[in-house]
Formats: sequence, structure tokens, C-alpha cells
Amino acid sequence: MEREIKILWVDDEMDLLKPYVLFLREKGFSVDTCHNGEDALSRLQEEDFDLIFLDENMPGLSGLDTLSRLKLIHPHTPVVMISKSEEENIMDEAIGSKIADYLIKPVNPKQILLSIKKNIDTKRLISQKASSNYQSQFNDITGLIYGAQSFEDWINVHKKLVFWELELESTSQSAMNEILTMQKTEANKEFSRFIKQNYLKWFTQEGLTKPMLSPDIFPSKVFPVLDSGEKVFFLLIDNLRFDQWKIIEKDISEIFKIEKEEIYCSILPTITQYSRNSIFAGLMPLEIHDLFPDIWLFDEDEGGKNMREKDLFSSQLERLRKKYRFRYEKINNIRTGKKLVETAQDLKDFELNIVIYNFVDLLSHARTDIEMIRELANTESAYRSLFASWFHHSHLLDLFRILAKENVKIILTTDHGSVKVNNAVKVIGDSRSSTNLRYKSGRNLNYDPKEVFEITNPEEVHLPKANITSRYIFATESDYMVYPKNYNYFVNYFKNTFQHGGISMEEMMIPLITLKS
Repeated sequence: MEREIKILWVDDEMDLLKPYVLFLREKGFSVDTCHNGEDALSRLQEEDFDLIFLDENMPGLSGLDTLSRLKLIHPHTPVVMISKSEEENIMDEAIGSKIADYLIKPVNPKQILLSIKKNIDTKRLISQKASSNYQSQFNDITGLIYGAQSFEDWINVHKKLVFWELELESTSQSAMNEILTMQKTEANKEFSRFIKQNYLKWFTQEGLTKPMLSPDIFPSKVFPVLDSGEKVFFLLIDNLRFDQWKIIEKDISEIFKIEKEEIYCSILPTITQYSRNSIFAGLMPLEIHDLFPDIWLFDEDEGGKNMREKDLFSSQLERLRKKYRFRYEKINNIRTGKKLVETAQDLKDFELNIVIYNFVDLLSHARTDIEMIRELANTESAYRSLFASWFHHSHLLDLFRILAKENVKIILTTDHGSVKVNNAVKVIGDSRSSTNLRYKSGRNLNYDPKEVFEITNPEEVHLPKANITSRYIFATESDYMVYPKNYNYFVNYFKNTFQHGGISMEEMMIPLITLKS
């Protein structure tokens, strides 16, 4: 049985409003009344209410004065101001005091009922509507999943699933959320099958249509804009997923026009060492390894794997005979983020500004290694929320606001995403095998071929080999690969963490957004 909704109605002419009170009680609401602001404040000290109707023009303590004082007692209780006055200054003051609604006398019962539904019942109604709409589209989305034949088809599937994930996460319909989770799992299973069947073909079959990949970003999306005479700000947020983009989209759309929202495909392995170096070199990893042996480092090699991105990008400009002046910045902490904002005026001097923000990747790793972050981001929704909270208070948002005043085009993207893993698969490897949980490379790997996507000839997909018999294997769906040593410990340690390197929609299907100030 649903709890009775409690309403407090405050009006010095309460006797004239008895028909309204009786009407609401017949509708099943509990309605208490007060004739002045002082009595109302006393009641609110003793009792909680779901909604307050408050007359603006009362003798003694006015409605606006009562409003400011009751907000100190119950700041989150919705208040509907009722007034005979249509004066704009009174309305502005009431709205500025965070009222939930403003009604002009004489009011009718339908207005009162609508205001109650709007302020009390809205969340429940929206929740029911969202669940009903998803339920009606469930079969359509299932059809799209099993009918997907191209990467474009999978973009459509991924966008729909992310849309419903964000729609349903704020509702109380746990059953619908569970069904959506199951549908996402099935989609990732089919997407992994699609990648297994097509990834090799993208590189070995001439004339085959393939999606935009990591090395294509600058030639396809950035250089044409620069060639047309526009300045470009290239912003790469490491490890940014499409769902994370969607939760900050509204904030950005208030200061920028979103010219185009695209999804491109990260190369395998979906890790920074491979995918981001590929973006800045405009080359696949094998070509980077062959042309720049002093820059490329394998997993077992010591040293930072992404320390020479600026050099790789300079080589891409030289190879394509582009002579653009560019500035390159990598933001790894608050101090460097603040410094970039403080020197933002210097950005005008360059045709191309490249900025890499590493926060999301750091958050992902921190969630694995730090117990407190695990607790704060224990679900997909909480993980998104933590990212949104960072963005709203970050120097990156300050930078966006500064750039909005300039005549500049922003290309916002990332190098790969991440997926929440929960199913361990056992892999055996020697001491020189890579340690990443979503992919392994090496020469003495022992595994079940049914549990991974194996590439026995890395050159076919333009991946370098550390030795002549090296191969690559990739985890799919929500799997993660664990070595036998201390197996149970690592299975439990990494379960339900966010990882990248393998095959999933979240890792490979990533945002590429064009913004115009």
C-alpha cells in the first residue's frame, strides 16, 4: 500500500478554501491547514510534509518571509506559492527562493491537483513512462542486435542501449534495469562475434568498407578543418566512454554548438600504448615500430609507453606535408590543469592546440587499486556520477568556457573506453608475457581458444611482435584474463573493476565530437 501524501496549506483565508481541502482529501491526500506563517513554522518544527501550499499575502509574517524561514527548516520540501498578485518582482523573488510552483488566485481544483502531481508524482510518472517505453522497444533493440551486419549497425545499437541506460538509471524500476543489463550483455556477446569475424578482414581484404580507426582521426577529422582556415582545439580525454560523453553533453551544449556526434572504432589492443600512439602518428602500431624503433616500447620494456606522442605527431605533419604551428599539452594533475587555464590566452597563437586530459584513466585505475574509490564507484551509474562530479568542478570546464569566447572548433575524443569485468578466464604465460587483464601478447601463451580472440599472425592486423613467435589474444565481453599463480586472489581482486585492452562496445566504440563556439 502506498504511503499517504501529506500536504500543509497555509492561508489566512483558510475558511474560504475548505472546498479545496475536502476535494484533496477525497482524492486520498492528507491535508493539514494553518492560518498564518508563525503557526506553519511551528508545525514544521514538529512534523514533515511532502508539499506546502503557501499564500503570498498574509498579515503578520508574509508569505515570502515565511518561505525564507521554512527553507531553513526543510530546504528540500517543495513549496507552491499562491498569490493574488501578478507583479513580476514578487514572482521573481519567490522563484529566486527556489519555490516549486507559482499559482495566481483564483485557483481551481484542477490547477491544485496538477501542481501536486508535478511536484510529488513526477518522478514516479517519469519512471513508469521510461520503463514502459523501454519495454515497448525491447524487441526492436533485440532485432537490431541480431541483425547488425556492419559497424554502423553496431553504432545504432550502442547509442540506443546507452540512451536507455541513462533513462532508466534514475528510476526505481529495478526489474527494467536488470532486463537492460541482460540485453547489454547479449549485445556485447554479439558485438564480440562481429569483431572476431571482421577485424582481420578490415586489414586484409581490399575494397572492404571498414570503420574510422584510430590512425584516421587527424587525416579525416582534423586536417580538413585546418586546411579550410579554421583554428582547431583537439581535446583527448583518455578512457572516455560514450555514456560518459552523454552525461556531460548538456553542460557543453549550453556553451557550444554540437556540430557532429560520431563514434569511431579504437584499434586493438584498446590501450593507450597502442591506440593513442596510433592517433598521433597517423599509423598502425606495426608501422610505428618499424619507422621509429627508438620510440616504440613493448609491454615488457621499461619506460613510459606514451612519452613521445608529440614527436609522433610532428612526424605525421611532416609526412603529410602539413606546416601547422601547434601546441601540445598533457594534463595529469590539478596543477597543470590550472596552469593551462591561466595561460589560455596563449592558445590563440597556434592554429592547432592539442590537449590530453588523463583524469578518467586515472580514475579507472584508482577504482581498481584504492578501496575508497571502489566504494564510491561500485556501479556503472556511480562510476558515471563520479566522472560527472569531477567534470563539473574541473579546470577542463573552465577551459571550455574560455574557448567558447573564441572562434575555434573543438574536436573532442578519446583513445579507448573501458568495460566492467566480472568473469575470469585462465591464461598461462611466461615471465615476458604482458600483464594487461584484457589482452595478452607473448610467445608461450596457453589458453582456451574458445574464450578469447586470438591473432596468431600479428602483422596481418598491423601489430608488432616482440619475437618471431609472438601472438596476441584478446578478452571479449566482460571477461578478464588471470594467470594461475595466486589465481583466486587475483580473480576476487579484479572482479567488477573497469578494464580496457579487449573487445567490447564500451572499449572500442568511442565518441568523436565536433564543437563550434
